[in-house]
Amino acid sequence: MNRTYSHRPSEIEKRWWVVDAAGVPLGRLSSVVATLLTGKRKPTYAPHIDVGDFVVVVNARETVLTGRKEDQKMYYRHTNRPSSLKTQTARQVRSRYPERLVEFAVRGMLPKNRLGRKQVKKLKVYAGADHPHQAQQPEIFDLAQAV
Repeated sequence: MNRTYSHRPSEIEKRWWVVDAAGVPLGRLSSVVATLLTGKRKPTYAPHIDVGDFVVVVNARETVLTGRKEDQKMYYRHTNRPSSLKTQTARQVRSRYPERLVEFAVRGMLPKNRLGRKQVKKLKVYAGADHPHQAQQPEIFDLAQAV
């Protein structure tokens, strides 16, 4: 009788990737980043284990929203007080917190459970081209081959 082999957490190899978001549509970028975070490109992928890699997204300020989404796409938050629903357009969010556009888009593509919350912690987003993760020796991920 054959048994399915399940990897132990100590056997899982985590890599670091740098993804340049300059000029890339937000949805295409976030789907590739979510795939890297979940580890679906690895032969050791299992849906119940976190086998994904760490992803550093640089130039988040320069992502592209197609059409009129810059002014029509709304982001909502609530302060849990009566009648305190706050709305912002994508343009307003980008002007104050350019990293949040990428973070929100990727979070929406991850599982909505404990595993997804663990995976989103491996996402590091920076508005500019600089990041403090050189010590991890990240590899540059080519979006052209993935999209």
